[in-house]
Amino acid sequence: DRAVLVFVEVKTRRTASYGPPQLSVTPFKQRQISKAALTWLAKNRLMDSCARFDVVGVFLREGPPVIEHIENAFDLAY
Repeated sequence: DRAVLVFVEVKTRRTASYGPPQLSVTPFKQRQISKAALTWLAKNRLMDSCARFDVVGVFLREGPPVIEHIENAFDLAY
């Protein structure tokens, strides 16, 4: 997103039995994503870069999918 590096977690559901897909990005999953992002930033010498974490929820049902993009969904968690 221009000057901001965006890490995006995409979750998909076919039914609403377990709630919307974005709810599966739990605090544990946020920590895992944060660790992976920090590793990638360090490896690519981009630790001083601005970054954010987005979540995209995709609900597959009859007809077109329902897509929800949540910008800045969570902060760095490690």
